[in-house]
Amino acid sequence: MGVKRGRSDDSQVADVMTDIQQQLRLNLKLWGATNEAEEKLLALYSSEGRHLEDLMTRTLTLGESNSALILAPRGTGKSTLVNVVLGKLGKKGVLGDGFVVRLSGLLQTDDRQALKEITAQLRLESAAANKVFGSFAENLAFLLESLRSGSKEKSKPVIFLLDEFDLFCHHRNQTLLYNLFDVAQSAQAPICVLGLTCRLDVIELLEKRVKSRFSHRQIHLFPPDAFDPHYINTFKDLLTLPNSFTHKESARKWNTHVAELAEDMEVRRVLKRLHTTTKDVRALKTMLLLCVCELGEGQEKVTAEMLTHVHAHVSADAKRNIIQGLSVLQLSLMIAMSHLTSIYEGEPFNFEMVLHEYLKFTRRHAHSRPLPRPVVFKAFDQLKTLELIRGVDSSRGVQREYCLYHLMISPTHLTLALSSIPDLPTDLQHWASSPLAS
Repeated sequence: MGVKRGRSDDSQVADVMTDIQQQLRLNLKLWGATNEAEEKLLALYSSEGRHLEDLMTRTLTLGESNSALILAPRGTGKSTLVNVVLGKLGKKGVLGDGFVVRLSGLLQTDDRQALKEITAQLRLESAAANKVFGSFAENLAFLLESLRSGSKEKSKPVIFLLDEFDLFCHHRNQTLLYNLFDVAQSAQAPICVLGLTCRLDVIELLEKRVKSRFSHRQIHLFPPDAFDPHYINTFKDLLTLPNSFTHKESARKWNTHVAELAEDMEVRRVLKRLHTTTKDVRALKTMLLLCVCELGEGQEKVTAEMLTHVHAHVSADAKRNIIQGLSVLQLSLMIAMSHLTSIYEGEPFNFEMVLHEYLKFTRRHAHSRPLPRPVVFKAFDQLKTLELIRGVDSSRGVQREYCLYHLMISPTHLTLALSSIPDLPTDLQHWASSPLAS
């Protein structure tokens, strides 16, 4: 009977931990989209939110056309603020029959793709299917006529959200931006064009004809960058279970633990290092998600040791990770290049020089047999593909074996990376530690 009860208790603990893990994943996924997060965001950007709401309301209710840019660093809530304002307008019934067209410079890499996406989101596929367009200009003209059809009072308002706005500036002739801003300026159709970007110099990327049609209205978001209490509060919000959580007693204990965890000096040291590196909340979410993934029956709490371990994994140097996955031959070439960089004080080297150093090393050790030249050259070429070495521009037109290269990692960092490889041959360890050996 006691065994059955013990198994039942273990099963109940496992179910609670599963629910906690699912809720925490939901916290990290919906950060900024919950009611509490929306209220905090609107309180944080109160004047900017009112400005956005006013611009959209005038387009949706009065048929007034507007354009604006929202400028802020990555991860500070540009897209979230726009979505919160749109949700607020939807609850008030202001959005009505208006359309919201969402474009991203990362997805729509040219104006033709953007035009197809606009056509789909405006539900004009059936109308466009009956048309035969001979060129991009005809297709764009048809779409603009659809926007301009009817009077202001009868035309449905459209809000264009251009995420990664600076990437649209690199499209050929900026045709899409020109026509959108032209429609907004001429007020022939009620549209509101909002560009979201992290580049402060984005206005300089616009062509003269596009710049002349833009309203030059800019909304800057200045997020608080204080570590305490803003960043610490964000850390606690992401790990706190809501009042609606099913297991009330477990939620109370968990939230108490989170509050204590936020006061732990080791945890604050880790968070301070992350905050110093980047203030993007997405980096914090990534680190916490890795911690949440480790929760289970054997690990029922997020600990300082877990955060320290995950932070070391997240902040690991990419080049060091690449070096740890190289073959012995490639490591030998890296050490040879490090020697050449130290001996010649940063001057570039070519494959023949690296091969000469490698052959000298193999001759000093009787049990080290040199590999064929083509094999060594292929390994050298792979290091170039991995961007551990970079070619010098002046080497163009030179035979491949004599092209000049620079090592993209310092000898000191290479030595540190090699010291973290557990199965590194002893000969290579000695060679790496004496760079001036001949």
